[in-house]
Amino acid sequence: MYRRNITHILIPLGFGLVLLIVYNLFLKSSGSPPPTQLPETIESVAPPPTPPSNRLSEGEPKRARVLDQSVIPSTPHEALLEAIRDEIEKHNLSLAENKLNALSPAVLSSSQSRPFVAILWNNLGLQQERLNGTRASVNAFKRAAELDDSNPVILMNLAHTYWEQRDRALNAEFLTKLMKLAPEEPFPHLAMADLLQEQDNLAEAAKHLSQATDRARQDPALQSYLAAVTTKVHRTQSVESKMTARNSAHFVVKFDGAEDHGMWTSVLEILEDAYREIGQKFGHFPSKPIMVVLHTKDSFQGATGSPAWADGLYDPSLGRIQIPTQGATTDAKWLASVLRHEYVHALLHDRLGTSTGALPTWLNEGLAMQWAGDTWLDLDQAMQGEINVIPLTYLETSWGALPAGTSTVAYLEANSATRYMIERWGMARVDELLNALQAGATVANAFQNKLFISYEQFQRQWIESFEQNRS
Repeated sequence: MYRRNITHILIPLGFGLVLLIVYNLFLKSSGSPPPTQLPETIESVAPPPTPPSNRLSEGEPKRARVLDQSVIPSTPHEALLEAIRDEIEKHNLSLAENKLNALSPAVLSSSQSRPFVAILWNNLGLQQERLNGTRASVNAFKRAAELDDSNPVILMNLAHTYWEQRDRALNAEFLTKLMKLAPEEPFPHLAMADLLQEQDNLAEAAKHLSQATDRARQDPALQSYLAAVTTKVHRTQSVESKMTARNSAHFVVKFDGAEDHGMWTSVLEILEDAYREIGQKFGHFPSKPIMVVLHTKDSFQGATGSPAWADGLYDPSLGRIQIPTQGATTDAKWLASVLRHEYVHALLHDRLGTSTGALPTWLNEGLAMQWAGDTWLDLDQAMQGEINVIPLTYLETSWGALPAGTSTVAYLEANSATRYMIERWGMARVDELLNALQAGATVANAFQNKLFISYEQFQRQWIESFEQNRS
């Protein structure tokens, strides 16, 4: 999310502003409650509650994934298969994988042995995923599916792995087959809806969301989530139905036909420059074209549900960068800053897939500011005033309900903490931290194992550096 310049708000409030924060996103519907002063010491502050997910990728239903490997088929290869099974159960995964790869064509061609070997590959993949995330397990699930593509559990596991890795192999053909094998599962329909909305086919996406909802009857929380996403898709379809679309090599820009037709050219030029420059800096390029929606002044907040202080956002559930066109034709610097900032968010989501939600918001925003080259005058002004530092643990979840003044300090801290991390440990180590979070590590474990410092120590050392830079 990109925060607009709010100097006109900061000046009347003064730099002695007491920092406020609101955690419960549902309070937005009834208005923000009276603000509460933050404690001054980190130790006395309880962590904020985690808000419910609003991402398609994090709302996926869980599933039973392990296949029974206790009954070994009675074949001449029984002893060999038993030995491999035992290695998997003892978590000797490298040895088990080597033995599976060394199986002879006679074993793999046997109608009795072949399905059991597929089970072994499946269960090996589960163990690899448990230790190192889905990136480590995808090959095992592929091998299992090659051996038995009629087993719905195996294909479901492979589908979830593709989903979490944003792998393009999770295509319409694969999902259609999975729907036939697992007709009562909501996940294939949810994934198909995700695929269709990426293709801007929102009407068909809504149909599959409805089918996923029908199949999630035993999970009221998932049903509620799917209903909310369906409403969001319908709203987006209504807003964008009359828009004009223009394409470049890596982006699709949609805008109101009544607006300046030349704007999309400027937007695409900025985005293609960002694609080259930031992609080289990050070492990653998007796996698919990214959609950018230019809203009129009046439609942006209503269409996106963004806070009043936001100047743009990237919506991962719909795969869209969304910005208002107000000021875009008169302030080229503002337009470039917003687009580059939101492009980094889109790039991070493409890179981390469904694990983007594991990325602390302060780090997500900090990386966007660092890689986009953001220069925000009001942050520099706020840096000179009196600041009560918000613990980074308070800035790990959504900032959507932050008041405007508090959002300024949140961005200030995100930028400062991320810059401190990059300058001290280097981008290669930060990339390892991202890999650890993608693999399922907690923030605390990722810091300890990749930066070799506790999360608490990092915050203390960063605050010391932060205060020194302000003095």
